[in-house]
Amino acid sequence: MNLFSDLAYVGGGLAVTFLLLFGGLALGFSLGLLLAILRHSGVATGLIRRYVSLLRGTPVLLQLSLIYFALPALLGIRLSAVGAGIIAFGLNSSAYMAEIFRSGIGGVPRGQFEAVRTLQIPKIRAWRDIYLPQIFARILPSLTGEVIALLKETALIATLGGSDLMRRSQVLAAEHFTYFLPLCMAGLYYYVLVCLVEWIGRRLERRLSHAAA
Repeated sequence: MNLFSDLAYVGGGLAVTFLLLFGGLALGFSLGLLLAILRHSGVATGLIRRYVSLLRGTPVLLQLSLIYFALPALLGIRLSAVGAGIIAFGLNSSAYMAEIFRSGIGGVPRGQFEAVRTLQIPKIRAWRDIYLPQIFARILPSLTGEVIALLKETALIATLGGSDLMRRSQVLAAEHFTYFLPLCMAGLYYYVLVCLVEWIGRRLERRLSHAAA
């Protein structure tokens, strides 16, 4: 084995890993925030509660398999492994994001909502300028944890043949008839990425705390 060339080969899966991470994160963040706001407003609360319960109560691998294998049979929609991964990871993350945002909204003093209604401030402006800055400051550690969880879940795309970090390490292992070193290479990449996410999270927390002071 050539250590550096093999490490570079496994690292070639970063593009797919990042695509899954940022695609799933964008879908999960936006949908989770929308669900939390709707639930706070009393819109379709029962349906949202069941949606969150279902996605949090079933394995991500099951959800990924249903989207990739079942949709073509049921709806005639055929997705690539990466496309199915973005949808599955994004929907799963949205359930956790919805609960994170719900806890953050619950921390906003009720008097602020009453003041906004009294002053007749438009809802979009109130959420953008008043509520969300406070909510983000409260939930940032939880958001960081969800990003890390989503990053590690992207490795499941290897079960569908997606050429991510995990899949490339498996291919390398099959070529060299040894699993230890290739899997350690993938583990090193994931560990560095998790440390990077944690570092960014801490920097954002300090910046928000300084802004609030």
